[in-house]
Amino acid sequence: MVRSTQDTSTTAHTGRGAGKAAGKDADGSHLRWWVLVVVGIAQLMVVLDATIVNIALPSAQKDLGFSDGNRQWIITAYALAFGSLLLFGGRLADLVGRKKTFLTGLVGFAVASAIGGAAPSFEVLVTARAAQGAFGAILAPAALSLLTTTFTVPRERAKAFGIYGAIAGAGAAVGLLLGGILTEYLDWRWCLYVNLIFAALAFIGGARLLRSGVPGDRPSLDVPGTLMVTSGLFCIVYGFSNAQRHPWSAPTTWAFLLAGVVLLLGFVLWQQRAKHPLLPMRVVGDRDRGASFLAMFLSGAGMFGVFLFLTYYMQRTLLYSPIKTGLAFLPLVAVLVVASVVAQNSLLPRVGAKPIVPLGMLFAGGAMAWFTGLDANSTYAAHILPPLMLLGLGLGLVFATSMNLATSGVRPNDAGVASAMVNTSQQVGGSVGTSLLNSLATTAVTSYLVGKRPTPAVVGQAQLHSYTVAYWWSAAFFAAGALITFLLFRPGPPKAMQGDGGGAPPPAV
Repeated sequence: MVRSTQDTSTTAHTGRGAGKAAGKDADGSHLRWWVLVVVGIAQLMVVLDATIVNIALPSAQKDLGFSDGNRQWIITAYALAFGSLLLFGGRLADLVGRKKTFLTGLVGFAVASAIGGAAPSFEVLVTARAAQGAFGAILAPAALSLLTTTFTVPRERAKAFGIYGAIAGAGAAVGLLLGGILTEYLDWRWCLYVNLIFAALAFIGGARLLRSGVPGDRPSLDVPGTLMVTSGLFCIVYGFSNAQRHPWSAPTTWAFLLAGVVLLLGFVLWQQRAKHPLLPMRVVGDRDRGASFLAMFLSGAGMFGVFLFLTYYMQRTLLYSPIKTGLAFLPLVAVLVVASVVAQNSLLPRVGAKPIVPLGMLFAGGAMAWFTGLDANSTYAAHILPPLMLLGLGLGLVFATSMNLATSGVRPNDAGVASAMVNTSQQVGGSVGTSLLNSLATTAVTSYLVGKRPTPAVVGQAQLHSYTVAYWWSAAFFAAGALITFLLFRPGPPKAMQGDGGGAPPPAV
């Protein structure tokens, strides 16, 4: 029998009694897995939206007539709103109930997508992208906390998080493929309109499967903490985004980064004395949880970097079409899905996270180093596919395991904010990594061209050199992740998974 949680809004008829009342299987497992489908659709929509617009950008720029200097704001507006509001969104789910927050996030995301798809100008499109990010920040933590509180039996939880981790890791690659198909065969605006389909499916399922209500023990909103962490994350993400357009020595870049660091330090100090902290230190103080958050941050930094530069390499150097580029990433998705499920079902209950996550980091770092050998004459089957599959294996081991442990054992009224920390870690890591790698790659091109005649061949070689620099730095992110997670994760299986794997639910912290 599955224990019901304190938050009735997150329990999709998970107990025996609820299952009978609903006229379904006695243990409610049928409905629990349908909850996973609903949550998975919502998560896929949010994750793929970070990349699906990338391929549509050239067409959108031509249609709306905005400059090269402004085009990065189509991406940055989403990342800024999403990354800076995630912790607030997580606590909002704990305050008003996860079903209400989940459905509100879906509706808001859909409306923002419709406005963006119909945008008559650059300004409207950027505003819509920022609104997408804001509602995504409400939706994503509610989705993950729904999963956390619905699947409390360790064996089922492992399967659910294996699938969820695969969706989270593969969504960016799916976005590239879907963006290519929609842009080439329909119109760039469909890269935004398609979210209406995802949102409608998830809304119908969520409205039918999830119970209404509010948490029984609702915390108060920590207004000072919310303002500090939101402003701090905004400054960090904006500072690194600013570095893409200005030199690293620019005062505005360092001013935002310094302000972000000061605000986040102030936030940590405030959380230790606040009566109702936005992010209770018990959530991040656990070794396994802290290691999981760091793993998501570092792997996010390396992953989004490779998607960016490998996409440019295939389209600009190998002259792949948008659709062919998206198809090229599908083997990574397939391997990632399999690795996520195997890690959760077979490896984590037996050996724990300590060998799994560091090994996944090493695999991903090895793939990055392998990519440095790509040149203008490389072929897909011989030179791109093998490291791409190795990367999928590594990310699959990292994502599902880290997401599981990052939310395992938290109190029901902390599930939303713990889930938000997972998304915050990955999103901020991706934003920082992409901005940093892009800046390093741009500097590498400039340095390579010094004293050389800028012929097409030389410029092409300079681009290849910049990709190589980015791959080496991505490898460094993963190497750091391997060392940090090896030192931090506890040895042995998690306590909740020891024994027969089907016993008591995770203990509350």
